[in-house]
Amino acid sequence: MPVLDAVRALAFVGDLSMGQPVDHSTRTGWLAARIAEAARAEGLALGRDADQAPGHAACVALLRWSGCTANAPEIAAALGDDVGGRDAMLSNGSAEEASALAGTLGEAALIHCEVAGEIARLLGLPANIERAMRHLFETWDGQGKPDGLDGDQVPAVVFHVALAGDLEIFSRVHGVPAALRYIGERSDAKYPKALVDLMAKHAQAWMTALDAGAHEAPTPAAGTRSGGNDTPDRRNAGDLDAALAALDTPLELVADVIDLKLPWMTGLSRRVADAARDAGEVLGLDAAALERLHRAGLLHGIGRASVPNAIWSEGRRLGEADREKLRLMPYWTGRAARRLSALHAEAELASYVDERMDGSGAFRSAAGVAIPMPARVLAAAAAWVTVRTARPGMPALGTDAARAAMSEEVAAGRLDAEAAEAVCGVERRRTAPASASSAAAITLSARETEVLGRIAIGESNKEAAKVLGISPATVRTHLESAFRKLECSTRAAATLKAMTMGLLTV
Repeated sequence: MPVLDAVRALAFVGDLSMGQPVDHSTRTGWLAARIAEAARAEGLALGRDADQAPGHAACVALLRWSGCTANAPEIAAALGDDVGGRDAMLSNGSAEEASALAGTLGEAALIHCEVAGEIARLLGLPANIERAMRHLFETWDGQGKPDGLDGDQVPAVVFHVALAGDLEIFSRVHGVPAALRYIGERSDAKYPKALVDLMAKHAQAWMTALDAGAHEAPTPAAGTRSGGNDTPDRRNAGDLDAALAALDTPLELVADVIDLKLPWMTGLSRRVADAARDAGEVLGLDAAALERLHRAGLLHGIGRASVPNAIWSEGRRLGEADREKLRLMPYWTGRAARRLSALHAEAELASYVDERMDGSGAFRSAAGVAIPMPARVLAAAAAWVTVRTARPGMPALGTDAARAAMSEEVAAGRLDAEAAEAVCGVERRRTAPASASSAAAITLSARETEVLGRIAIGESNKEAAKVLGISPATVRTHLESAFRKLECSTRAAATLKAMTMGLLTV
């Protein structure tokens, strides 16, 4: 998968997770590049790595919410609604209230930054981009997270992106004059005043250009020139392309990031992808169709980022608004297809995952022949994996019980009989290839792998100890050893790194 498509997919997931319009990160990236370019032109070297390409600021802006799925459980516990709560927090013009709320989310900020940094590393991005991702919430005055860095210790791009993000959101929600007022209240606290003053000179013109679609302008291929009409916009877009053009990454990385939203979802997209490909092979699909089906399985969960975690809570009664959010999950996956140049067909196929043969599915309410066979296979694979996965209030079904449940769905006219039979008839698990960036060998012991596997799906040390027949203290010892080897300090980051490197399957 081209890294540029991975970045676009993760930006889309991040915007959904934050309750933002799906062009928020793209608009913020355009603004961040403008701010970085203006600072360079004025000689404002504020923060570490100040003299980097404006395209790097755009890349950080696109990826800055990539850690949102990882800390969704913590945000949901603190705010009740991880999606709506984040939206309210970002839109809050009161600097004092926003600062007070951010101060209560230290653990969530640590998880977010550690996972975002791992994503940048696994994507093979430049070191200064990875460093910025690991310090996304640091502030000029040293009151930020996760490490309390201040002033020139903070990567300069962090200020560029934070300022761009606030300008984009506050202007959209409150108008440009109010946005400048709210940002001014954060001067020499969240970001340096000199940078705020510079931004204020251009803010209205930049927002006017954005609203005219400046961020949607096509970008030249990496390394190409636009002749005498090579504008700053195109040069910066080209810089970003050039930074990513030669890079590739396993699509499993995007799937794993999506699945971090809830611990019980760990590995879910991989299992759906494997089940779909295996069933397609039984049905005689050709090699290209099988690869497309597998990729669609890895992408099928993109729309889940738009749904608050609480909707999956045990015992929750779903209202009409909740059901509508669930219905629109595959719609958002389909929308993502427009962003993924190399995976357009796969994302479109993935958006059929909840369609049903009798027309009772979502979001198109397609029925019968309107659902192509690969889509029928994907729907059956997702249903099969879901009933075999333990989730709140629903224990995992064994093979025989799962086959019976699938037969009921076929009898009711919801699943295609041939597709369901093919899915139920295959029992196999694959291990995804390790990331190319994991050249340095890391080896976990069998017990460390077992312990990490239990923690990855959300079990506590005590729960894992009971399942494995060892003491909680032993669990803690093995977990600390695994974290040390993986150079991670949070469950989410360790899970992502171990899954992507092929050290863990669940």
